Amino acid sequence: MTDIKKIGVLTSGGDCAGLNAVVMAVVNAATIQGWEVYGIHDGTNGLTETPLSYEILTPDNYSNTPWPRLAGSYLGSLNSGIKQESREQAAIRFGEGVRKLGLDAVIVVGGDGSMNIVSNYCNIAGVKMIGIPKTIDNDTPLTEFSVGFNTACQVCTNALDDLMTTARSHHRALILEVMGRDAGHLAIHSALAGFADICLVPEIPYTLEGIIEKLKKIRESGRTSALIVVSEGVKTEKGEAVTATENLVGEKINGGIGEYLSNLINTNYDGFQTRVTKLGHVQRSGNPTAFDRSLAIILGAEAVDLLAKGHTNRMVALSHGKVSSFTLKEVVDAGTKALETYSPYIRAARAVGMYVGEVE
Repeated sequence: MTDIKKIGVLTSGGDCAGLNAVVMAVVNAATIQGWEVYGIHDGTNGLTETPLSYEILTPDNYSNTPWPRLAGSYLGSLNSGIKQESREQAAIRFGEGVRKLGLDAVIVVGGDGSMNIVSNYCNIAGVKMIGIPKTIDNDTPLTEFSVGFNTACQVCTNALDDLMTTARSHHRALILEVMGRDAGHLAIHSALAGFADICLVPEIPYTLEGIIEKLKKIRESGRTSALIVVSEGVKTEKGEAVTATENLVGEKINGGIGEYLSNLINTNYDGFQTRVTKLGHVQRSGNPTAFDRSLAIILGAEAVDLLAKGHTNRMVALSHGKVSSFTLKEVVDAGTKALETYSPYIRAARAVGMYVGEVE
């Protein structure tokens, strides 16, 4: 068992649908345990900046409000990155903030990057931590699904449904560029659900010839419209990044592949005129789906249960259809979860005639 009396909860990294439901589950479950819950504002900033930024959370924060049903983060999040040389100093301030508030443990809702950075903070500062995976990219390792992914898929699928009507009206091949960083989970799931004709993901090389050949077959079948889904992390045929743009801490910024492919197709094939839609941060919005709400509650409750049983420094997960947990070291060592080339989703896409690149 445990002697925990006071915990903190924070959301870190890019926001997504389901975060508020996770925090609600943590607050309700912890309150039943008799613990006090501190909601940390703006990710780790709430514990590393002066003055500290937080609020005490109770079930009343969520029981009579729409927050659990909304996307975004009631607590605010942090997705700006920190230069490597500043991380040790930030970790020290993080530990000082935890001790100043008297927190016995911290529950962190974040993706693979957050699990790496914040677990490092906790390790340096000697702070107990439980992680809960969330990301629209679904690239957090060792969990089948992360909170927020299912809703993002629905947003992309809705966009494809809408694009199909205008594609049909104007006889065009419309390109939808979706997020995902260097993983193609969001792209392939959305492409399947939205009945796309072509889906390009970072993990599988493609050729312009392959794309045009598929568009020709569509034309020959008598259909005068097509849908193409492309993940933001896709590179050129030669494996080069479309853009060299970086953020303030030197991390690459994806995007631009949709326009690149549109120009390439229009220059080399006159069977379809193409247009590009880049959803951008719309993918982080939308009321969380039933699946994401349920997953949020399950993982939030499991995180509190682990602490109650004396387990720390672990990440809860959905593994093989069951709720499980892994050590933070296992999570960090596993690295970012890429889309498997022969996953059921790729196999199904190929089986129904979708072009997904040059799969060997």
